[in-house]
Amino acid sequence: MATTLQEFTQFVDPKTFPRVLQIQSGIYYQGCVYEMFGRECSLSTGDLLKIIDITITRFTAQSSSNTQIDIPVEYPGLFKLVSDSQPYRSIQEIAVSLKISSHRLGQPVFLSCQDIELPQGFIRERDSFRITGVSHELDAGHVQCELLLREPKFCFSLSFSQQGHFIECDDDQFYTLKEVAEWKISKGRKRTVTEVKAPAKKDFFFSGLLENVSGELILTPVYELKAVTSLSEKFLLIPSNLDVEVVDITEEFDCDSFVQPLSLLDVLKRPPEFFPVVAKLSSESHFKLSAELESLFHSKQVIVHHAFYAKRILASEMCRESTRHFLIPGSYNGRFKRRPRQFPTAYDLERARSETEQIRVVATREFESVYSGLASVQAGDEFIVTKGKSCALSRNGIEKAADNFECLKVAEKNHGTEVKEPVCLPMCLEGGFMELVRDKRQYTIAEICRWFPLPFNVKVSVRDLSLKVDVLAGLPGLHIEEEISDPCLLVSNLDLSEFREVPVNRTDLILNVKQRWAGENLTCSGMSAIEEISEDCYYTLRRYAVATVTPPPRPPKKPKHPPPRPPKMFTSRSESANSENSSCSPKTLCVEPFKQDDFMQCSDSSSPVTLPKPTLQKALAKGRSLDDISIENNKDEDNDVHDYEYIDEDQLDNIRRAYQEQPINMGVKGKPSNTI
Repeated sequence: MATTLQEFTQFVDPKTFPRVLQIQSGIYYQGCVYEMFGRECSLSTGDLLKIIDITITRFTAQSSSNTQIDIPVEYPGLFKLVSDSQPYRSIQEIAVSLKISSHRLGQPVFLSCQDIELPQGFIRERDSFRITGVSHELDAGHVQCELLLREPKFCFSLSFSQQGHFIECDDDQFYTLKEVAEWKISKGRKRTVTEVKAPAKKDFFFSGLLENVSGELILTPVYELKAVTSLSEKFLLIPSNLDVEVVDITEEFDCDSFVQPLSLLDVLKRPPEFFPVVAKLSSESHFKLSAELESLFHSKQVIVHHAFYAKRILASEMCRESTRHFLIPGSYNGRFKRRPRQFPTAYDLERARSETEQIRVVATREFESVYSGLASVQAGDEFIVTKGKSCALSRNGIEKAADNFECLKVAEKNHGTEVKEPVCLPMCLEGGFMELVRDKRQYTIAEICRWFPLPFNVKVSVRDLSLKVDVLAGLPGLHIEEEISDPCLLVSNLDLSEFREVPVNRTDLILNVKQRWAGENLTCSGMSAIEEISEDCYYTLRRYAVATVTPPPRPPKKPKHPPPRPPKMFTSRSESANSENSSCSPKTLCVEPFKQDDFMQCSDSSSPVTLPKPTLQKALAKGRSLDDISIENNKDEDNDVHDYEYIDEDQLDNIRRAYQEQPINMGVKGKPSNTI
């Protein structure tokens, strides 16, 4: 029975591809196929098409003011999803409408609006669950689920026949339109979104597209069919709204009679028994290949031996201006020396604790502790983080960070002997720590990933002599971030003289599979090069490559109500001014970076002034007068809950004199020793 192409697109299940269609009636110009701007605009009656994929190329967005705008999926903005208010009546409807997989974006979360009794347990009304997988069987199917917000972890399965009232849960993540098109739009439904981040002004093709649009947008997908014909070796991209009628003759036709043009991603998805095959580079496509791959594909025909996941190390250049990003293969033969790491907080310092070595750091900022049993920190203090595991505790499989951790403080040095005392630092200490590097060894990239917790700072000391140009050798430093698994194909030329690991996600090639290779299936590894990747590719890898790795626990926040300071003894102003341990001495005029509610009040007999501590420190460092930076005091002093200290005019003169005479010598005590 003939249907329009748009009806076929609306009801076809992509899991049943490939499908063979025959054109029954349509519009056409000269010849069999008329192509315009890379899209097929007409087809002749009787043409046979092998549909191999269906994709969303753009969205028709309708705003609250009924304005319609066409937005391509390449639009670089970020969007927040509005949960679909239309319920799903069965699990089968969910499984058919959504793309469910082990990928993090392919695991939707639903809310059950009624009780469900299962052999494994009981799902109460308003319980939310995540669908983690789907299994299709001959007579039926089922989905694997995980119940949220319940300890211990409870997993169960629901059959396709399970009826109910399931509503999509709110999603607080941000997505690109490409991610929405691939993962977050149900078949036959629209999707409502709100833009949360507009593209940068440098993207002048898109920056003004939604400039005058605000509020929610209702997205209607516009599909495109990818097809091949028996007469051509290239892909045809056919709009789904093309005015032609088709008949599905898949059951009556041999799909293998068509030429098989495949992208590298299509080849990767093939089963192991598909390999090895002889493939020819598509002559219809004009691709820009790297220098390493140009020689391999120069002969047009290659052997694809097998698909695998290669280990790559993601690294960034240590540069404050235009940072470059690299993917380093595990076979890199260069040598590295360590570079000092910077730890913004005590939490970062504790998370870097290693079982292989002690970490020695110097503090670059001051911190005055008001917590009982926790030490204060002065700029220049040295600390040693001893060997061991991170003190993040695991309870019922959930990691929870401790409130403080213990390390050693280098109190003093007498005749070359260090005196170390154990101290406790709060995890919420917002300070700065610079690593002191005294290690002169040279490491391989594999040793760094095996012996040290990432991220890690290094510099190339010996370049890889097997490479003609080692782009890493000239960099001032590298920030080794993480190991990733990169999908690759092992490809060689016909005489097996050259093997290459070809990355699938960053190589745009179309191969026409000719035949199976009769030789032995080799499992050897090929040559791989250092890749410099774009910023967009870098953030994509950071987002998806380690999606299955459990993130570390969040650092503890500063308590809103810290414990009160110990009571102070009342003394006369003259005694307080002359006392060495006075709370108004220059030593105690330090900034508590994460403590926002603590103020110091300076006053004389006539007009008191209230100064926040950070403002006081910055102003005194710039040599400004206290009178110039005074802040109006609160009128209702009786209701003030802050801890104030009063300073008379003589004490102010002492403070001014102390800061003017104090030399600028920050961090001399703990000056990092760069041994590289």
